Amino acid sequence: MKIMKFFIITVILLGVIGYGVYHFGTKVASDKLVETISAELENSGDSEEIKKMIESDPELKSFIEEAQTADSSKLPFTTKEEATKVLIRKVGISELNDIRVQVQNGSVSKEEILQEIQGKLTEEEILALKVIAYKELYK
Repeated sequence: MKIMKFFIITVILLGVIGYGVYHFGTKVASDKLVETISAELENSGDSEEIKKMIESDPELKSFIEEAQTADSSKLPFTTKEEATKVLIRKVGISELNDIRVQVQNGSVSKEEILQEIQGKLTEEEILALKVIAYKELYK
């Protein structure tokens, strides 16, 4: 009976520890990702280039402008950190990194990226991402 009790307590303890590592690990990873990307954009001056690229592409411009009329109170998340957590949970860090590498190499089109992301996120989550992108670009 003592062995069974020890086994059950061990399983419960490992489950709690696993959940904690997952929950806090995702938070730490998302915070680090947001911090790194924000610093890269600010230091490289690419944000102005990104704005120009979006404004010159009618499809991207209409995609982002949809965020102007969105009601922020009905969105599933409103901060970069929350958005990063959702992306990490639904898309995965390795897949996000693969997308980043493909974009840098120019081996993937924006349509392919949008299709891949839209397949994994709900409409509300995509709208929330648009709102966050709009706020970041035009603040």
